[in-house]
Amino acid sequence: MKYNFDEIIDRTKTNALKYTLLKDLFGNTELIPLWIADMDFLTPPEITQALINRCKHGVFGYTGASEGYYYSIIGWLDRRHDYHVKKEEITFIPGVVKGIAFALDTFTEPGDAVIIQPPVYPPFQAVTSLLKRRIINNPLILKDGKFEIDFEGLKEIVDENRCKVLILCNPHNPGGRTWKKSELEQLAEICYANNILLVSDEIHADLALPGFTHTPFATVSEKARQNSITLMAPSKTFNIAGIVSSFSIIHNPEIRTKFLNYLTPRELDRGTIFAYTAAEAAYNNCDQWLDEAMQYVARNVDFVERFIEENIPQIKIVRPEASFLIWLDCRQLGLTQQQLNELFVEKAKLALNDGSTFGKEGEGFMRLNVGTPRTILEQALNNLKEAIQQ
Repeated sequence: MKYNFDEIIDRTKTNALKYTLLKDLFGNTELIPLWIADMDFLTPPEITQALINRCKHGVFGYTGASEGYYYSIIGWLDRRHDYHVKKEEITFIPGVVKGIAFALDTFTEPGDAVIIQPPVYPPFQAVTSLLKRRIINNPLILKDGKFEIDFEGLKEIVDENRCKVLILCNPHNPGGRTWKKSELEQLAEICYANNILLVSDEIHADLALPGFTHTPFATVSEKARQNSITLMAPSKTFNIAGIVSSFSIIHNPEIRTKFLNYLTPRELDRGTIFAYTAAEAAYNNCDQWLDEAMQYVARNVDFVERFIEENIPQIKIVRPEASFLIWLDCRQLGLTQQQLNELFVEKAKLALNDGSTFGKEGEGFMRLNVGTPRTILEQALNNLKEAIQQ
């Protein structure tokens, strides 16, 4: 490989949240942090160099997005996802979660019904609840180690509630599903027929593991294209979450105009010098880095699967098709969620995500981040093995 993903980088003095929040969230700073969804790998040097070059100029006045910024996104989506997008359909937003909040502000009112599909990324529930919208759950079905959408349940929900928005996690977090075209087509049909706007969080779009392909929701049909907002970012892909560089894609002019009418007066569609610089460098120059990173992550997934099968058979993994996150099914341990957290934190000295924060469907589960050097992962799994054997 050209890039070294085995290198251990000390992040403890960089205000990295995975370390600074250990005391508040887990009550112990002496844990191996494998919870927050960023990677421990060096950001691609091509991005770092682009930022250095921009800094050397020495003037950081008001700066807008260049043509190159937009066309780097257009080129990336075209060659990586066969997704054809026009410049005017792209709008900078200061974060994908914020984009979800902006969409709810724009297209719903307090009290309106919003569908989510737990277990799912916790901000889906948090943002909806804090904005005083009604959460309507359409729980996913875990079958043969893989999540599926409960379409019959969704139809019942739609019939019983006047739902305005469905928030889709595509690829799914924490289950790692890359939804098939046929699944997304069916979802698009239901939403279109019932006048439900679909907001597709595709922040993990670029992280499909070898053998799998991400399908952008808006590509599956004209109904999907005309009835959706797609939210993307280079942040997870290239480990630059600290450089806020997200964007929305909206093909329907009416929906886009309404969204921009919310963003523009608040200047929420304006990025920073470093957001534009980092995104353009990432999308133009970092294909090889990403390919190698995902090969490394795939080997880490294989390692975790083998280790758990051989040493901790009471735990099953929901093998991801995308991303560097693994959903661990710990229900056979026979522990309450509190006992499960105590096992991981107090005995194994590990900080993972508590499955119940993804919804009640996540009880008995934990989320493990494997976007880290193998030696750290080996230590973590050995800690867990010893804790369970005690």
